[in-house]
Amino acid sequence: MHRKLLIPGPTEVSQDILLEQTRPMIGHRSKDFSEFYGGLTAKLAKFFELPSEYMPTTTTSSGTLWFDIVGRSIVQKKALCCVNGAFSKRFAEIVRACGKAADWIEVEWGKVVKPDAIAEKLETGEYDTLTMCHNESSTGARSPVTEVGKMVRRDYPDVIFAVDSVSSMAGDRTLPHEMNVDVLFASTQKCFALPPGLAVAMVNERALERAKTIPNRGGYTDLVEIFDFEQKHQTPYTPNVSLLYALDKRLDLLIAETYPRVYQRHKDMAELTQRWARKHFEMFPEAGYESITVSCIKNTLGKSVKDLNQKLAERGLEISNGYGALAEKTFRIGHMGEWTVAGIKEALDAIDEIWGL
Repeated sequence: MHRKLLIPGPTEVSQDILLEQTRPMIGHRSKDFSEFYGGLTAKLAKFFELPSEYMPTTTTSSGTLWFDIVGRSIVQKKALCCVNGAFSKRFAEIVRACGKAADWIEVEWGKVVKPDAIAEKLETGEYDTLTMCHNESSTGARSPVTEVGKMVRRDYPDVIFAVDSVSSMAGDRTLPHEMNVDVLFASTQKCFALPPGLAVAMVNERALERAKTIPNRGGYTDLVEIFDFEQKHQTPYTPNVSLLYALDKRLDLLIAETYPRVYQRHKDMAELTQRWARKHFEMFPEAGYESITVSCIKNTLGKSVKDLNQKLAERGLEISNGYGALAEKTFRIGHMGEWTVAGIKEALDAIDEIWGL
């Protein structure tokens, strides 16, 4: 039996989207591809309401590649990295692995890094780049990116702000100009409800001009080359054409639903899940900073999440255990992509029955 995924990703993929990947191949240097890909990036610009200074792109990769792109093509000398969970920590570690200096502002898992703490560090003038994870799916914490972005743009205009929105873009409200971010990226297996294998990013002119000043940007991580090819509606290296077909179809569906309705649907699912969680358990993230795409819930009743998933599998459902050291201490319910309030309610009712809540 297929288990419908209510995990932080990959999420459910509809048959219509899966079928898009069966379309015939076209050469990625052909006119046909350029026309198709140009149309796809135009749809990204439309859905995310991109002003002219922002440019969309895709890479055939996981979203993690963009940690390397930031490390290789954006950081000049030293980055300030906000760390509040597994994926923000990975971002910081990869910046260092790219040979760049990086200081961390690290807070307890479940909490978020606040603007005042960031400003105190940026005031030293040591940093040219700031990194943050918008939606830390290991803890279900949603960082105050818009507040931070406004502060950085106003008070520290030479700092490039790079944000991981892997598990929030196309679900939460992630309009780059509204958030005042310079680099924003995501993966397609989360809120875009596609199979894994593509990353979507929006980069502004400030970030691209920074990249042009940096030597040794690498090959696959060379932001300048990526956008040189975007001018021709192509990619520097062979793309996953089949997944691009699927992304093109998904963008049609997102545009038809409209951005406000996509956001409201995700917000409604989060509120339903979190009301249920507070009734029976406790939320793990700091109050007021709960994700709207994945809920991380304290297992205050001490029940076996592993056993729960085995019983949910019999009903064709799957949730996620806690991440790493949080396994069994917490559990996570993903509510993103094509899921609706009705589908989430069905899953919560199943947990109620299994655990006798």
